[in-house]
Amino acid sequence: MGVELVIERISHQKLYRLNDTVANLSCGITSQLSGLFMRVLAIGVYELLYTNFHLFTLGKTWLYWIWLFLLADLAYYWAHRMSHEINLFWGGHVVHHQSEEYNLSVALRQSSFQVVWTFAFSLPLAFLGFETLDFALMSAFITLYQFWIHTELINKMGWFEHLFNTPSHHRVHHGRNPKYIDKNHAGTLIIWDKLFGTFQQEEERPTYGITKPINSWNAVWANFSHYADMGKDLKR
Repeated sequence: MGVELVIERISHQKLYRLNDTVANLSCGITSQLSGLFMRVLAIGVYELLYTNFHLFTLGKTWLYWIWLFLLADLAYYWAHRMSHEINLFWGGHVVHHQSEEYNLSVALRQSSFQVVWTFAFSLPLAFLGFETLDFALMSAFITLYQFWIHTELINKMGWFEHLFNTPSHHRVHHGRNPKYIDKNHAGTLIIWDKLFGTFQQEEERPTYGITKPINSWNAVWANFSHYADMGKDLKR
């Protein structure tokens, strides 16, 4: 973020707004605090299933790690995609899309409740025999990979674009332009979007944010606003 701010100053671009950045970081803090409990729950369930119900005992060859990476990334794709397509799950993910800027601070803007709706997508890996610690490390790698792609400073990256998620691909994902909505759900590999029909090339510059702006910098309201709207819909 420091590098991005220096480039912003030198190039006279407007990449950050103070109130937006503070809101992003605040959501990141609340996500980390809740994550202490949510992730322990998710990993605990995974360990329980692995210990008692794994079907195969896998040797840790290079093939083991490749399959773990591919399957964990595929599980992330479906969890992420369903977080956009299922209204209840969207309430646990919408926080990440509320910012109308696109910079590295947006990567830290995470929901406090997303894990509740998405951790089950990875549980088949426990039945297949991938150890809990190995899965946790791979999952962390897939998450960390996605930090650097939240920037407007990197343009298209040639051959790398064909296989991997990139800033260009992920800018599309954060766009609220009609043709960009619910596209490019990839974690690390963009091939899943191409395979399952959710890929969209970046064409015009995206307009960032959600179709119904939150109009608040409050991190707590950011996490509950969608559920409040769902409550009004149910009441009607």
